[in-house]
Amino acid sequence: MGLPLKKTDHKFTYKDYCSWPEDERWELINGIAYDMSPAPSSKHQWIASVIHGELYIFLKNKRCKAYTAPFDVMLPVFPIKDENEIDSVVQPDISVICDPSKIIEKGCLGAPDVIIEILSPSTSKKDLNEKFQLYEKYGVLEYWIIDPGNKFIQVFHLQTEGECSGKYDEGILVPPANWREDKNKTAESIVLEGFTVNVKELFESLG
Repeated sequence: MGLPLKKTDHKFTYKDYCSWPEDERWELINGIAYDMSPAPSSKHQWIASVIHGELYIFLKNKRCKAYTAPFDVMLPVFPIKDENEIDSVVQPDISVICDPSKIIEKGCLGAPDVIIEILSPSTSKKDLNEKFQLYEKYGVLEYWIIDPGNKFIQVFHLQTEGECSGKYDEGILVPPANWREDKNKTAESIVLEGFTVNVKELFESLG
């Protein structure tokens, strides 16, 4: 798993983030800045395009909207005293937001309903650890992790009842079907009821 470059010499805020060169891409997680270079691979971008395309069709004429990176998602502690002091700003591969009031000119202010991250060597550790904890903390209802290398999708749901309320469940793991198995094996969303991804077809489309 990759280890992204990061700045740990200072606790950064959205104000700092906005001052950095436009040709650089960073994320802030609890004040730590993570470098998002190098650019994603062609396989990563293909999967993002396919999933976003399917979401666009599924969500057409519905309340929810899907956005692709680069798209700033700011995760503040409410009530917000000063937007510039927000210390967590991420750019998920795909964000689905169902509350129009969260959409601002700069991106999304508050937790999306669904976030999809596509693993790559330089971001996998962050996606599986720091971002997992961040999305759980700020109440992202559903978190999809797509792994092109190992060919699986894992879908986590935020629990809302019982002792584990506010925590993600163990996640539903969906590996691709091989020729002996069901060709229609799918990953399914609970938050976006009716939205599914055929895992076999998705990974076979990579060539």
